[in-house]
Amino acid sequence: MRMRKKKHADERLAACSKNLYIHEEDPLPDPALSVFGKPGAPVYLEVGAGKGGFATGMVKQNPDVAYFAMERVTDCVVLAAELAEREGLSDSLRFLIDTADNLTKIFECGTVDRIFLNFSDPWSKKGYAKRRLTHRRYLAVYLNLLSEGGELWFKTDNVGLFDFTLEELCAIGIEPYALTRDLHASEYSTGNVVTEYEANFSSQGVKINMLRIKKPCGFKIDIPADLSRDRVEYRGAVADGE
Repeated sequence: MRMRKKKHADERLAACSKNLYIHEEDPLPDPALSVFGKPGAPVYLEVGAGKGGFATGMVKQNPDVAYFAMERVTDCVVLAAELAEREGLSDSLRFLIDTADNLTKIFECGTVDRIFLNFSDPWSKKGYAKRRLTHRRYLAVYLNLLSEGGELWFKTDNVGLFDFTLEELCAIGIEPYALTRDLHASEYSTGNVVTEYEANFSSQGVKINMLRIKKPCGFKIDIPADLSRDRVEYRGAVADGE
């Protein structure tokens, strides 16, 4: 499903500019301080933020964090930034229009405390595995960005993607510390912030798969060369999905 292009998107984004982060320099060595002026605040990063429902919910639940919500589709960010504006969350939340391919150009390694992946595109077609955001090449990026003991939280309705993710984690020597194939019926449902997709799927009786991993002390893994090169510019994509 493709999102209809939003009218006056540029003007609407400009009106919500305080809720955006546009990265044009070297990777951030201290994201909480340099962007939010909040030294020592936990840094949260969401990859694939959609319309911003999860991001705004997390910031309401955790107002002291420095939250970056990445989304590749400009029209989604228009809606997300407007939502953040209405909720008055600019002290703790910034949206950025970019892709996971550029994460190491935006954040220094070891500067993110928690990463969220919610209902990522499963890229189910044969030969598309490397595009999945839980492929080991992207897992290597996340694990490098995470601080010691930092965490990655992943939710999906797609059983195939969930099983693939478990296999990829096993391949790099990481085991989840939390895992369920029915989130809403599990002990982890308390405090769970529901995404737009999640609410829709759950209303249809679809079970939500969830796992969480923690970066082991001293863990090292190389970032693939193609994800460490000069910044890849990405602006103004047409939306797939919501």
